[in-house]
Amino acid sequence: MSKKILANDGIDAGGKELLEHAGFTVVTDKVAQENLIQSINDNNITVLTVRSATKVRKDVIDACPNLKVIARGGVGMDNIDVDYAKSKGIEVINTPAASSHSVAELVFAHLFSMVRFLYDSNRQMPANGIEKFEELKKKYAKGVELKGKIIGIIGFGRIGQSVAKIALGCGMKVLAFDPFVKDVKLHIDIAGTNGVDVKLNTISMEELMQHSDFISVHVPGGKLITAKEIATMKNGVCLVNAARGGVIDENDLIEALNSGKIAHAALDVFENEPKPGEALLKHAKISLTPHIGAATNEAQERIGVELAEKIIASLK
Repeated sequence: MSKKILANDGIDAGGKELLEHAGFTVVTDKVAQENLIQSINDNNITVLTVRSATKVRKDVIDACPNLKVIARGGVGMDNIDVDYAKSKGIEVINTPAASSHSVAELVFAHLFSMVRFLYDSNRQMPANGIEKFEELKKKYAKGVELKGKIIGIIGFGRIGQSVAKIALGCGMKVLAFDPFVKDVKLHIDIAGTNGVDVKLNTISMEELMQHSDFISVHVPGGKLITAKEIATMKNGVCLVNAARGGVIDENDLIEALNSGKIAHAALDVFENEPKPGEALLKHAKISLTPHIGAATNEAQERIGVELAEKIIASLK
């Protein structure tokens, strides 16, 4: 069997080295989506690794009979027809643990950015910081602290739990909802100590929405929050979506921001990636990043190594 891997969305050097040491040839030249099938077949590729950019749908699976493994560097696999691939005897792998902390830190980067207006201040200061310094100082003088506030976390898997750990460290109260999780014991690392354990019980999504000052979503997809759900939230709530585009209905979000029901929002993901809606990008109350939740050096190294270890194990 060929031991050739196409890492079409790249792979960290550590993971590549592990694969090569195990006898694999790793191709990292990016292949355009429309040329993917031909490249896989012409080069006798048996393992395809992707991130979020490359899509592995039924057409690719049917047209590439030599494909044995599809590996997703990251958590969500909505760009892969997972069940269909498995039905064809192809193993599908992902790396759910590797990027959790990086995504959680980005959530808090956005939370701090929102409560102190940093995302807007960093737009306005370069343009108006000299002529309108005192005006801007007054505009951004009503920030709030995260300490003492309530954060609701929808989806309490690895990423949601990582968000909870940081929240507890900031002195926030944590509410969590997950239909598959009831009781969780979080271990929080504290430098110079053995850390502490905190037990949390999940609650209903309705309770979470009614009581949370901030809501962060960590689910694999679906349209979870629409105008109906927003209506049940506190006035002035702040929402964060670093999970999947469309989990929060973008049109309903804009309406709620315009009405003041939602004070701020933060988006790392969008329905129409890589071309997000202009109304979102230009909205004065939205903190924005271009789908970089797992894009830290540390996470990419962990993803590459975990991916390599799982590929090697699956083909032994």
